Amino acid sequence: MRNPIFKATPLVAAALLALAGPATASSHREAPFIATAPKVDGTDFYLFRSYEPGRSEYVTLIANYQPLQDAYGGPNYFSMDPNALYEIHVDNNGDGREDLTFQFRFSNRLAAGGSGIALPVGGKNVAIPLIQAGPVSNVRDGNLNLAETYTVTLVRGDRRGGTAAAVTMAGSGATSFDKPVDNIGVKTIADYPAYAGRHIHTVSIPGCSEPARLFVGQRQDAFAVNLGTIFDLVNAPVAVITDPALIGALPNTIGDKNVTSLALEVHRSCLKSGPAGDDVIGAWTTASLRQARLLDPTPAAGHQRTERAGGAWVQVSRLGMPLVNEVVIGLKDKDRFNASQPRGDAQFADYVTNPTLPALLEIALALPGTAPTNFPRTDLVTTFLTGIAGVNQPRGVVPSEMLRLNTAIAPVPFAMQNRLGIVGNILAGGSDNAGFPNGRRPKDDVVDISLVAVMGGLCLANGTTNALGFGADCNPSKVPLGATAFKLHDAVDQAVVPLLPGFPYLNHPLPGSR
Repeated sequence: MRNPIFKATPLVAAALLALAGPATASSHREAPFIATAPKVDGTDFYLFRSYEPGRSEYVTLIANYQPLQDAYGGPNYFSMDPNALYEIHVDNNGDGREDLTFQFRFSNRLAAGGSGIALPVGGKNVAIPLIQAGPVSNVRDGNLNLAETYTVTLVRGDRRGGTAAAVTMAGSGATSFDKPVDNIGVKTIADYPAYAGRHIHTVSIPGCSEPARLFVGQRQDAFAVNLGTIFDLVNAPVAVITDPALIGALPNTIGDKNVTSLALEVHRSCLKSGPAGDDVIGAWTTASLRQARLLDPTPAAGHQRTERAGGAWVQVSRLGMPLVNEVVIGLKDKDRFNASQPRGDAQFADYVTNPTLPALLEIALALPGTAPTNFPRTDLVTTFLTGIAGVNQPRGVVPSEMLRLNTAIAPVPFAMQNRLGIVGNILAGGSDNAGFPNGRRPKDDVVDISLVAVMGGLCLANGTTNALGFGADCNPSKVPLGATAFKLHDAVDQAVVPLLPGFPYLNHPLPGSR
């Protein structure tokens, strides 16, 4: 078992502050192409030991797609793309290649065998224009004009050439699962929590003796960030974002948005390579579209799409650790990154060893000469590509970017979780070793941790004695901002975002009307 011992020392605490990498907002619309295809835009990925009572031996994986959903976004709302392939990948031996892939495919169908619900008007039955004909409360409710279902396939080995088998409903063996309609409003769905709860499925995963849980549906966006201010050249006074007393001074700018979540809860033993396998797993999400698309100029009645797709799958979205593509990868390579796989990350090395974000922050904050000068940034190579030894670095790791979780570390109840994950725990002398960067929980404030990291927190920790082994150039003399780096924040508090106490953890979606 690889269960590291954390020592509450300033050195280790500061080192862990840097593990998030230079990220400053959630991964929404982060690349030129994906901004044109919101249905396949991966926004956030969470990976953590389940902290719901009685579920501590499980790992929860949540992949969010379709950013910035307005709750009132009818009449069609936010169904998933039936021509897309959504995937969650797990690397359980540290080689930068997927060993397990959970593939999600969606299907949308009109009621009445494709004709849709019709009403008698003037002696004729005429199809209604809405996706509901009345109140909705049950799975496959008769008032739903459009039903959405999905399948989940587990592929062992290569995502395209491995061995595939269907995830099935426990008991019945069914391979198709119902997805709840989005939260249209309280008149249509009077009790959305109860309605959504009926779509949490207990499932059997091929090759896993333990039952799992599955939910796919709309959720309130769990990420908190001062989004507009950050991307407007950090349009905030330095005195505010360096004052720890003002961590929650501003409202969450995306607090009124929903997303669509693909959530799985799997026994941790089923994610390892075997009983003696490494406890550290890596994971990331992708979405792919068919290589070719033909638009039908005269779509037939009853069809829910005007295109015919074919050819090989082309990956268009990728997300592991938060915001690597958004604020690390150069604009010219953002689409390339979204199409890449972790084993090929050497092609992006310059963006990690010589990052531009610190220099941009110098300009934005009018603080010349404050960016770290420890080039190449070997501290960030550890952050992005290998994980840190003794925390979340697998044995024999091949450098590759993904979110890494040590599944041997027990979860911590929600009320006891530190918003700064392991970092805050060590600084406070607590016992929460289960948070970011050891995976990522919804409560972990990755923005604040990351702002500290990008401005040299790891080098401050390394010190003049090279205590962390990142090279002699990684020391306090190379971090002009000094201790002020540890006070940086975006003035929005992640810890106050409403969340559920158990699976699927993210809060119920905001309704279109109240």
